Amino acid sequence: MSNFLYLFRGGEESFEKLSQEEKQAHMQVWGTWMGKLQEKGQLLDGFPLEADGKVVHSKGDMVTNGPYAEGAELVGGYLIVSAKDMDGAIEISKGCPIFDYEGSTIEVREILTMDNPY
Repeated sequence: MSNFLYLFRGGEESFEKLSQEEKQAHMQVWGTWMGKLQEKGQLLDGFPLEADGKVVHSKGDMVTNGPYAEGAELVGGYLIVSAKDMDGAIEISKGCPIFDYEGSTIEVREILTMDNPY
């Protein structure tokens, strides 16, 4: 088994158009999906991310406001899942509620260990 990082991008515009009740209902869908992954031992970690942040450059000598990305490129959250291989990680991602919103994507990346970085 390997660990994979899901980076969630896009969908913010569609989500912001929802009523507060619709947003809460959608968050329950996320909770159900993540709960099922946890029951199967596939979910290791994950949280939404604040849209604002800072970018550190030059060993900390310069700090700028950021991230600077188009809305569809902004990372809105992440999960770490356990799967047999990349195909398995992709299969798990197909049930993600982020796809309820047009323009949303999940970038799937294998997490390497420092013992075996390549």
